Amino acid sequence: MLISRIPVYLHAVDPISHAGVAGQLRPRPEIQILGEAELDLAKVALMVVDTVDDEVLRLLRSLRCGGVHQLVVVARQLADSDLVSLVEVGVGGLIRRSEATSDRLVSVIMSAAAGEGVIPPDLLGRLLSQVGQVQRQVLGPRGLTFSGLAEREIQVLKLVADGLDTAEIALKLSYSQRTVKNVLHDITSRLHLRNRSHAVAYALRHGLI
Repeated sequence: MLISRIPVYLHAVDPISHAGVAGQLRPRPEIQILGEAELDLAKVALMVVDTVDDEVLRLLRSLRCGGVHQLVVVARQLADSDLVSLVEVGVGGLIRRSEATSDRLVSVIMSAAAGEGVIPPDLLGRLLSQVGQVQRQVLGPRGLTFSGLAEREIQVLKLVADGLDTAEIALKLSYSQRTVKNVLHDITSRLHLRNRSHAVAYALRHGLI
């Protein structure tokens, strides 16, 4: 049975790193390493770096804008702040350089190609801690969540999902009916949703209610 090879665009910070990783991956039947001129064929972009800086983040954004949506980063060191930045630009796979064996690289690339995220457990714990800190210190005081919805908006959508009409929601939350209508209008306008039913569907799909 033939294995469909995953086309991978490889970028490294120096020629030696590039040659080393390419040398690990080229013999693998699961992976096809692309040349510079074949970027448009890539399903996964693999970036090998020492640290995560603004230039690395800029290049990752450029790759996504260029149509490569599955990103994997191999880094020598990762600060806690780097984790949030990498997730924000759409990186789905993270590997420490010290753990970047041939098998590990192939495993993470295959997971990324399938649209699955792979982060080492200890880094995932640090990421969740960072997310919690941002929620507490930045979003929470402004009444926002990572979904982009304020707590009041989530409350209103939950009641809409329960079948309550505008008057009943206003009574339940001690709001005026005008306030309820304004909240729903703000949600549908900001998220480009068609109506309150579409807003409820959006919230359900994203696990908000």
